[in-house]
Amino acid sequence: MTESRTVVWPPAPIRTERLVLREPEARDRAAAIELSASPEVGTYVGGARPRDELERTVPEVPGRRPGVFVVELDGAMIGFVELNRRDAEHRSQVRPDAGEAELGYMFLPQAWGYGYATEACAAALDWFSGAHPGDPVVLTTQTANARSMRLAAKLGFTEVQRYEEWGAEQWFGRWFPVALSR
Repeated sequence: MTESRTVVWPPAPIRTERLVLREPEARDRAAAIELSASPEVGTYVGGARPRDELERTVPEVPGRRPGVFVVELDGAMIGFVELNRRDAEHRSQVRPDAGEAELGYMFLPQAWGYGYATEACAAALDWFSGAHPGDPVVLTTQTANARSMRLAAKLGFTEVQRYEEWGAEQWFGRWFPVALSR
């Protein structure tokens, strides 16, 4: 993440009841390729990428950059959660004076339907609220992506607007740290 505050990256692994959120490692490469090559995963994010292209282009340690967490279950990567700062030119900003963080996530199809995305995203948002007190987080998804729409609601995102982009209706929501306070 690019931000004005100094935040140690990567943070210590974040442990939930069932998952670990951690920095990407070389052992995650095969799962990262599987994720990007999956037609099911690619449905709402521009489609699956060709496996041979991914084998050539995915770095040894995929996703190694500030803001990216590997989601691990029983020692194996099942997905990514990321919190990245939006650039100043990106549409639909909540705070025009500062690039807010945007939550993104992708999980392998075999991990769908077990609540892992909710658990991992909630943990990442909890970490973010501690590292960036009071800062909002935004999320964009296609309205046709029913799973992602349900996840946004479970996490406490509220709708800001809907708009047409990339040939589909997009949903743009925001989350403030109080939404997950316990």
